[in-house]
Amino acid sequence: MEKKKLKIRDLTLRDGQQSLFATRLSQSEIDKLLPYYENAGFYIMEVWGGAIPDSVMRYLDQSPWDRLRACSKAMKGKSLLSALSRGRNLFGYVPYPDYVLEGFYKEAIANGLNVMRIFDALNDIDNVKESIRLINELGGIADGAVCYTVDPKTEPEKIGFFGRLFGKEAAEPEKIFTDEYFVDKAKQMEALGAKIITLKDMAGLVNPLRAASIISKLKANVKVPVDFHTHCTPGYGLASSVMAIINGVDILDTNIWWFGGGSAAPAIELVYLFAQKLGVEIDVDMKAVGEIRKHLLDARLSLKEFDLGKLPREFDPLTDSLPAEVEAQLNRAVTAAKASDEATLLDACHAIEQYFGFPKPNELVKEAEVPGGMYSNMVAQLKALHAEDLLDDAMRLIPMVRRDAGLVPLVTPTSQIVGSQAVSVALDRRKGNPDYTTKSNQFISLVKGEYGHTPVAIDPAFREKITGSPVEKPYDTSSYKKPENPVVPELGGVKLASNREEELLLELLPSVANGFLRRRRTEEFEAKQAETAKKEAEAAPAVPQEPITGETLVAPMGGRIIEINVKPGDKVKKGDVLLVYEAMKMENDVTAEKDETIKRIFVDVDQVVGTDAVLIEFE
Repeated sequence: MEKKKLKIRDLTLRDGQQSLFATRLSQSEIDKLLPYYENAGFYIMEVWGGAIPDSVMRYLDQSPWDRLRACSKAMKGKSLLSALSRGRNLFGYVPYPDYVLEGFYKEAIANGLNVMRIFDALNDIDNVKESIRLINELGGIADGAVCYTVDPKTEPEKIGFFGRLFGKEAAEPEKIFTDEYFVDKAKQMEALGAKIITLKDMAGLVNPLRAASIISKLKANVKVPVDFHTHCTPGYGLASSVMAIINGVDILDTNIWWFGGGSAAPAIELVYLFAQKLGVEIDVDMKAVGEIRKHLLDARLSLKEFDLGKLPREFDPLTDSLPAEVEAQLNRAVTAAKASDEATLLDACHAIEQYFGFPKPNELVKEAEVPGGMYSNMVAQLKALHAEDLLDDAMRLIPMVRRDAGLVPLVTPTSQIVGSQAVSVALDRRKGNPDYTTKSNQFISLVKGEYGHTPVAIDPAFREKITGSPVEKPYDTSSYKKPENPVVPELGGVKLASNREEELLLELLPSVANGFLRRRRTEEFEAKQAETAKKEAEAAPAVPQEPITGETLVAPMGGRIIEINVKPGDKVKKGDVLLVYEAMKMENDVTAEKDETIKRIFVDVDQVVGTDAVLIEFE
């Protein structure tokens, strides 16, 4: 019987570095890795989108389009290249008109992109349908991603606005995020034309039994391939990936060893060990993966200033034998997975990860059921306000704020909006003010309806309290103002964006692209000026050099001029120091041999001269 094949989407060059190293991997490091990727056989490589367009301009002063082109040229079509898009928000934070979406997708596909993974922070199908249509029309592969989230835990203080308004007791609310909820979203995306369905677990909150349940239902209800994307932050990632494999997932998202685990997706090497035990063939050349792994260590070491973790121990699953205790834990995990024994499966997976030195589960993220990035943002916000002692209160308020705002999934940007608002409510309470006295513009926009339809309808009374009107008002893309592409007079009167792809960057990320493009135009202007000056110098008639007629002072040996003490016309006496030069790592004084008058000086400070070079001519 032929083994089942599991396809792999490698996240190393996009989500992996974004999750672990703040998206700081430079193009030069990526260029070193790409030749080894060419024949690895990954079904898909995620190389673009997400934070890439912003970060490579903002922090690396590089072009995101150049990055995409470099990956496409190196791969020669041997793996599909994918990017992550926030639907109507693309890679930015506001909804864009359809013509902006079309322009960006068209340019991306023309530059080598194959797969666009499209998600919406609210799981609002209206926010992704145009992207799915456009990607298909333009010849790409639309990958519809359903964002996983959980119903908040119920406690008396978390019953929400209306419960508090009417003095209601906390009751167990209706579950919203059931398996059927995710399957329904997937079916809608498939009906719109999605060619892949991804269960996107950005916070790593899918526990193993839930992964088994949802993946099996997705496989039974959609005809297109199903992809599972998760992270290891709270400790579920590896075990849940094993359960996804057992339950028939078609594509699994992984990273390569040095960029795996922790807040990133699981390492492919550990997934490979489990696949061997399960009789599943990883559809990747693991020898080629080993070559990438060798060079990936240097890439990680180049990111040490952004690396908050510790290096796992080196491991090659093709050549290194496993200690008996690790082999036993692998067998224990597989037996537990097949028996749906979640506790034992997790315990065994954690023991394996601990042996190899991967980060321990983040218990706070696990208990609070929020993304790690959301938690770190809240800590930074409270630190800036000198109110770190309010962190626990703010964390407890997240479920209340989330319910009041329509039970939104916690993924960029809604995670930041809800987290920030929870901090504001905690501060309001400390000051003795009513809840929501302080509210951010983004929270107002979310409640107003500008981000889209929330999973649960927001109560009109709460909407009126926050926005001044009980009526839901979606974002009006007709009010979108295209950023100006100004002429830059001081740089020769050229336009800031010189072509369509630069215009798109200016539309998507105006503040970041402005600085990036200004630097490009400055470089071009200075290069043009230098070229003009060179041509003028070459074209200018040669000024005849006056022949040397007087006595001269020559360099006794080669060196660098570091000081000149005279100028033409000066009268000098025997023994006066005329200049100082450095030779053989020593400073040497050059003195007048008799009383003289300086006629010409043939050298400048910092000029390097050879032995017997003429330095000075005397009258």
